[in-house]
Amino acid sequence: MRSLNASDPKQFIADFFTSYMGELLRSDGDPALIVDRYHTPDVVQIADGHRMDRDKLIAHTRPVRKNRPSGRLEVHEALADGDRIAAHYTLHVRDRKRALAVEVYFFGQFTPDGRMRRAKMLTRTIPAARDGVGVDVAAENGRPAPDGREAGA
Repeated sequence: MRSLNASDPKQFIADFFTSYMGELLRSDGDPALIVDRYHTPDVVQIADGHRMDRDKLIAHTRPVRKNRPSGRLEVHEALADGDRIAAHYTLHVRDRKRALAVEVYFFGQFTPDGRMRRAKMLTRTIPAARDGVGVDVAAENGRPAPDGREAGA
């Protein structure tokens, strides 16, 4: 993946989450290796007041892999300034039991190689649409990880 500075912000955020989630869901390999390809070692994500560091982010991959959801990401708008990005998107998810849609207001910082360093997210669940336009987050996309390594490498 290219750096944020060399990308359209909407495409960058869509590519980042699509590649990351796609690799997590396609692979049964060590989730720490996948997390490290997409995040810095000192990553901190705060979603609705809940703080996740690298270890918590890795632990969070277990239920995601267990449920093997399918989904799509619909980016409504995104703006970038240097290494920071603000985005508004909707994540549409379907697992074995339900379908849901989560509206996200995202504020993040990325390294020059495209890995996430910091993120703050405000979310709300909205009624799930049956169909719509978006990016398939579980599809194979053939894009390399932000650090340039091939998926699963």
